[in-house]
Amino acid sequence: MKPDYTYIADLAKEVDIPADGILSRTLRDDEQVKVVLFGFGAGQELSEHTASMPAILHIVQGQARLTLGGDSVEAQAGAWVRMPPELKHSIYAKTPVVMLLLLMKAAAGQ
Repeated sequence: MKPDYTYIADLAKEVDIPADGILSRTLRDDEQVKVVLFGFGAGQELSEHTASMPAILHIVQGQARLTLGGDSVEAQAGAWVRMPPELKHSIYAKTPVVMLLLLMKAAAGQ
């Protein structure tokens, strides 16, 4: 039986960052987790929104300003955030950014 795994050697190379826009690519979507890789052009923003389930953001490349509830934080490559469901948040790319998003579906019903 072949093992069921996904291996990606370099996440930053998995998305072409648009010069003027935001690109998303779903890497996995199953009953437990949805994994989406984003590429943000410099100056692009995902305006304030919420997720109905716990989520994890990981900045893979670049610099961004994140709003998390009432806080604003400066994030760069290596930054990691766990967010509870319904937390208002936004992302502003100060430079071209690659960001990994994990939506934890299994935890949403617990």
